[in-house]
Amino acid sequence: MQYSMKKFKDLTSAELYDILKLRQEVFIIEQTCIYPDIDDKDQNAVHLMAFDGNQLVGCLRILEKGVTFEEVSIGRVVMAPSHRRTGIAKCMMQQALDFISQEWRETRVKISAQSYTIPFYAGVGFEVMSKEYLEDDIPHVDMVWRV
Repeated sequence: MQYSMKKFKDLTSAELYDILKLRQEVFIIEQTCIYPDIDDKDQNAVHLMAFDGNQLVGCLRILEKGVTFEEVSIGRVVMAPSHRRTGIAKCMMQQALDFISQEWRETRVKISAQSYTIPFYAGVGFEVMSKEYLEDDIPHVDMVWRV
């Protein structure tokens, strides 16, 4: 598995296409959820990508304070169905948290997590900080990670 972390301006057109395609396949088609995935936040994000050979199999974005929450956040965490439950997503989350704490010197990260993913995020140190709410008709909770 190869990992690459890039600011939006440094993504190639092929990488951006693959990111948007994977997010569409999972979040819109698989989860049958019509929502605006292209939300004007990608341009200000750092994107972490996981490749199996030349195939993008996972990605996430890291957003600075004030973009989604008052805290730094991680979002659009997605894995190709073929690579789920392999540990890649956990590795990606750890890399993102290491980047945030080491490069940005931040000690708190907030996410909006689909409720069924609570055990996954708890496994990398996040704690539930809200009651369940609907976002795009999918149950979510806010979770926070602290150094």
